Amino acid sequence: MIDVINLEKHFEDNKVLRGINVTIDRGDIVVVIGPSGSGKSTFLRCLNCMEDPTGGQIIFNGVDIADMKVDINVHRRHMGMVFQHFNLFNNKTVVQNIMLAPVHIRCQELKKVKRKNAWLKFANLFKGKDKKKELIPVSVTKAQIKQEARENAMSLLKRIGLEEKADVYPSTLSGGQKQRVAIVRSLAMNPDVILFDEPTSALDPEMVGEVLDLMKALAKEGMTMIIVTHEMGFAREVANKVLFIDEGQILESAPPKEFFENPKNPRLKEFLSKVLA
Repeated sequence: MIDVINLEKHFEDNKVLRGINVTIDRGDIVVVIGPSGSGKSTFLRCLNCMEDPTGGQIIFNGVDIADMKVDINVHRRHMGMVFQHFNLFNNKTVVQNIMLAPVHIRCQELKKVKRKNAWLKFANLFKGKDKKKELIPVSVTKAQIKQEARENAMSLLKRIGLEEKADVYPSTLSGGQKQRVAIVRSLAMNPDVILFDEPTSALDPEMVGEVLDLMKALAKEGMTMIIVTHEMGFAREVANKVLFIDEGQILESAPPKEFFENPKNPRLKEFLSKVLA
């Protein structure tokens, strides 16, 4: 699904990523670990082009989304992102947060079709009967789009046991509840892959489990996920591939059993000796 080829990211003289190469297949659960400042979050932000790569390629579903000529917004619809600090809109209710992107995208598409039809109607005025072009069928209204998005959002909230919180504002939720809402907000777009940037690091310890449980459930359903985390137990249990990044390079990549029990890179051995102590 994703081929990262010689990915580089520089901030002036600071070379944060120095030639990242990795392939992520559909259904993979890839956990990325490494010390602070090693480039893990920058790697994720480059994957969905929140940061423009300095060099290299990111082939996502056959398209190089690092190419500046590509409309990245089209491809971002298929790549969800869950942030460390939730990034919910505090002036919108929980259900409005989940509905926002699907409604916006579908309404934009509806507008395009209506504009196209208006142009076709105008052009048809000057054409003979047998040369008139048929209008694009419009089978949905803006109100129906909003209703369908709300029904889907409520179904997602029910899945995580928060349907009664649909019409409250994020400020009334616990950290764990906010992060679960942020995850189902990504799911509302039916993404091919979800990127998680340290999804539990801003949570109180007792709230971490409820977020990890939801991520485990997604893994069992076959969702492709790339997760930057410090949760080593989660990496052992759920990942099928673990990457160790340090100083902007992947120093080791292996299945979790081999990665944790038989690390080969000296820097990884040193890192694991500290975090697993």
